[in-house]
Amino acid sequence: MTDSEGRTPGNHYLATDESSKKLPIFEKIGYGVGDAASNLYFQTFMMWITIYYTDVFGISAAAMGWMFLLTRIWDAVNDPIMGMIADRTESRWGKFRPYIIIMAPLLGLCGVVTFFTPDLGVGAKLIYAYITYTLLTMLYTAVNVPYSALMGVMTPNSHERTGASQYRFVLAFGGQLIVSGATLPLVAYFGRGNTQIGWTWTMGVFGLIAVILF
Repeated sequence: MTDSEGRTPGNHYLATDESSKKLPIFEKIGYGVGDAASNLYFQTFMMWITIYYTDVFGISAAAMGWMFLLTRIWDAVNDPIMGMIADRTESRWGKFRPYIIIMAPLLGLCGVVTFFTPDLGVGAKLIYAYITYTLLTMLYTAVNVPYSALMGVMTPNSHERTGASQYRFVLAFGGQLIVSGATLPLVAYFGRGNTQIGWTWTMGVFGLIAVILF
């Protein structure tokens, strides 16, 4: 038996129950802290990585600019590919969570490696920077694209999605504040006059926090 719109009563009630389901507050907070974790990296890219590469790592601004340009071009290809891969994934943990669980620790480790200054010549340093930075952006994509897609499967209720997004934006801002306010003091604290060591340890702290939050 179907209703006037061709739906069976059982399916109709099931859809109604799902669409009216509320997300517990801890799920909203749990989703939001993921964006705080993302911003420990994203905000570092925006604020500090150019200063690190030119003043600490020791590559020219021109070489760094070309590296950023090429990685941005690759990102334009990599992001939709990651979205398609995640969308076609089937696992006991769903489509998106496996990538966050597996890739987040690798992202944390890669952040430390990227902000490590090896004792190499200029050419070898540039190759090292290309490899580590490209890998870092790929791992960031592998975590952040599935994370962003989680909202679509958490609940079909648009009001609840809006509420979860509010937690996300507030906690993301918290991550931005940590990066903008704590980075240089941490570099100075861990480095004790050696900024190369200070940056490596600082990214180790940010990476550990990010992995826990993810």
